[in-house]
Amino acid sequence: MAWNILLYFTDQQRADTCGCFGQPLDITPNLDRLAREGVAFPQAYSPQPVCGPYRALLQTGKYATDTGCFRNNIMLPHDVKTLANYMEEAGYETAYIGKWHLASDGALDKPPVIDHTVTPVPLEYRGGYTGFWRAADVLEFTSHGYDGYIFDENNQRLDFKGYRADCITDFALEFFDQRGKSRPFFMTVSQIEPHHQNDHGHYEGPDGSKEKYKDFVLPPDLEALGGDAREEYPDYLGACASLDKNLGRLIDRLKTEGLYENTVIFFFSDHGSHFRTRNRDSHLNGADDYKRSGHDSCLRVPLVIAGGPYRGGVTVEELVSTESLPKTILALAGVDVGDQMIGENLLDVVTRKNPDRSNEIYAQISESRVGRVIRTPDYKYAVYAPGIDGGAQASADYYEDDYLYDLRRDPWELHNVINEKEYEDIKRELKEKLFRWIEKTEGKRPNG
Repeated sequence: MAWNILLYFTDQQRADTCGCFGQPLDITPNLDRLAREGVAFPQAYSPQPVCGPYRALLQTGKYATDTGCFRNNIMLPHDVKTLANYMEEAGYETAYIGKWHLASDGALDKPPVIDHTVTPVPLEYRGGYTGFWRAADVLEFTSHGYDGYIFDENNQRLDFKGYRADCITDFALEFFDQRGKSRPFFMTVSQIEPHHQNDHGHYEGPDGSKEKYKDFVLPPDLEALGGDAREEYPDYLGACASLDKNLGRLIDRLKTEGLYENTVIFFFSDHGSHFRTRNRDSHLNGADDYKRSGHDSCLRVPLVIAGGPYRGGVTVEELVSTESLPKTILALAGVDVGDQMIGENLLDVVTRKNPDRSNEIYAQISESRVGRVIRTPDYKYAVYAPGIDGGAQASADYYEDDYLYDLRRDPWELHNVINEKEYEDIKRELKEKLFRWIEKTEGKRPNG
């Protein structure tokens, strides 16, 4: 059968905000219920912890070094076949709601040369989505935690009043009033919460979040490293709770429409948040940075897939990368893209199809620096390109050691053992693995 597919996609959400991934407060009851019905991936990691570059990867199934979208303010190339192109060819009705972040182009932190940040995204800049559209290119520029505007498929401005995550969900629910009944649907709800509000410099949860979540428990890395987590965490959790409430609204609507049983729901985030505790030696100086790092605080994200073949309350303990989502989504639609996209079909991981699967993940770091990371169950090893601004170029010919963590002893990555003698052999082995990844993904083996 043809499954309906719903992507519920959050921004800057750590996995440990979710009950099914260790959060002690009752933040995500709807997601926790989905995890009990479907498949949970407690070791899911982002391959690119920056908003625009990860979204480009999601839409193309290609690394930032392939698409050129290695930092924000680089638009999605028009000559790359996208997820939407494949899905519409496969007979799906598409819908996209929320944050896009792939339609403006120019220098980093300067006004874009092609600028759709606060204006409608023209059809030719929508990455192949020709159907229902309720989106803004940079939603944090057209709205705040409360109130703002987006645009529809006819480029008409739609103003909203109320908490942003609620209003984005209101727009998503409109799709069920308008959709055709003859085709399966592929719907993306791209929420911006819990992303900090750029111009306010804060996370913005619903009113009352500071009091409601005042009994928070900080994850150990944030407790140890400080940053601004102690001040910001209640609003961050409030935003995450609102996302979960709105996930519940969508699930309820699917059930009312009789669509729940033949819909596969994906819940995930582009990257996590380190709350200004990392990247202090980069050109960003930790001043306004919550991501762009190879630490688990940025890379580890929530991932739950429920419905269709993803059933049974299964927990997959292997490491997986969300780079695999495009290929996984297309497989559900009956489309085999082979080596045209990176990653793997995650259903193969669930069913343990490949006993020789390599249990490691790879990530490219941009904007803060030009860096590369490999993570295994036991270790994290990273390199960087000295003297090169990560906002200026995507890759480098030469890398030096950045950090090495023994995750068995130090799961919160608090003690860098890169120069400790007892880890020399481990570092050598991981460096070889990482350089093989770089050669495979970028076509050239670096020096270092």
